[in-house]
Amino acid sequence: MRFTLQVCLLSVVVVVAGANSVLLAADDGVNIERVVGPEVPGKYKHPASIEELANGDLYIAYYGGDGEYAEQTAVYGMRRKKGEQKWSTPKIICDTPFHSDGNAVVWQAPDGLVWLFYVCRFGDTWSTSRIKGKISHDGAETWSDSFMVALEEGMMVRGRPIVLADGDYLLPVYHETGFDQEKVGADSTSLFLRFNGKNKRWTETSRIHSRMGNIQPAVAQLSDKDLIAYCRRGGSYEPIKDGYVVRSESHDGGQTWSEGQDSQFPNPNAAVDFLKLQNGHLLLVYNDSMDDRTPLTVAISTDRDKSYPYRRNIATGKDSFAYPYVIQGKDGKIHLVYTSQARTQINHATFEEAAILKK
Repeated sequence: MRFTLQVCLLSVVVVVAGANSVLLAADDGVNIERVVGPEVPGKYKHPASIEELANGDLYIAYYGGDGEYAEQTAVYGMRRKKGEQKWSTPKIICDTPFHSDGNAVVWQAPDGLVWLFYVCRFGDTWSTSRIKGKISHDGAETWSDSFMVALEEGMMVRGRPIVLADGDYLLPVYHETGFDQEKVGADSTSLFLRFNGKNKRWTETSRIHSRMGNIQPAVAQLSDKDLIAYCRRGGSYEPIKDGYVVRSESHDGGQTWSEGQDSQFPNPNAAVDFLKLQNGHLLLVYNDSMDDRTPLTVAISTDRDKSYPYRRNIATGKDSFAYPYVIQGKDGKIHLVYTSQARTQINHATFEEAAILKK
C-alpha cells in the first residue's frame, strides 16, 4: 500500500504498528501515525476527537459514511489501550435512525464520567442540526441512550470542554446559519454551554459576533475571570485576502464575550484548536494559509497570548490537513489528531512542547 502524506520532518519511515495503524513519520521529536483510512468501511472520516481516559487508554471518536452530506452517517469510536500500539477496529457508537450524525467530541470529566457530544442533522445542511449527547460510566466501553443537549436549529459542537476555576464545565458550541453547503452565514456565532454540576443543567453564555461570522470556538482559561477563544471564520471557501482566525475575550469567567476580532493568524475557513498546557503556555493549531488547509501549524505562546514566536509546521504538502483536535496527556505529551487524504484518513501526531519551542 502506498501512502502520499507529506510532512515537514527530515526523515520518513513506514512501519506497520497495528492492524490499522501505520507510523508515517518520526523525526526531531514529532511522531505521526496513520490511524485509519479508506480501507475501513465508510470511506468518509472527518472531524476526529481524542481523549486520554483515566486508565491511560486513548480513545478516538469521529463520524463517517459515504460523504459529508450522506444520508446515513454515524459516529464511530476506537481505542488504543495503554501500553499498546494497535488501535481497535472502529465501531458505531451513535446512529440516529433516518438522520445523519456528525462532529463527535469525546471527553472525560474530573468525576470519571465520559461525555460524548455530537451533531444530528435534520435537513440538507448543517444549519438544520441540533446537539445530542451520551454518557459512559465505564470508560467509554458502553454508552447511555442519547439525549438532547441543544434544541435550537443550527446548533453544533466541535471542540473539547474545559473545567472552569469554579468547577463548571464550559462546552464550546456554535450556531451556524445560511442553509448553504458552500458558505457559512455572516450571522453565524460562537458561544458556550455551561454545565452546573449541582443542578445538572446547561445554560448559554453570550454569543460572539464578528465581521464575517464565526464558528467552532476553542477556549482556554487564563485566570478565574479571564478567558480567550479562537474561532473559525465564516464566509465562503473561495480564496480571500482578509480571512483570519477570529479572537474573543471574556473577563467574567466565560459568561459574556467580546465582539470577535481578526487575529494575526490566517484562516481558510477551517477549524482551529486552542489548548492551555499544564505549565500555563498556550498552544494554537491552525492552517497557516488563507487559501488552503495546508500547512498545519502549531504555535506556542509563553506570555499569555501576547505573542506566538514559536511555530512549527506539522504537516505540509498539497493535501488538505484539517480539523485539528489537541490534548495534553498526563505525562505531558501532546496528542494531535487531524484528517487528510480527501477526508478519508485520520492521523495522530505526538510530541513534547520542546519540539515546538526549539524551532
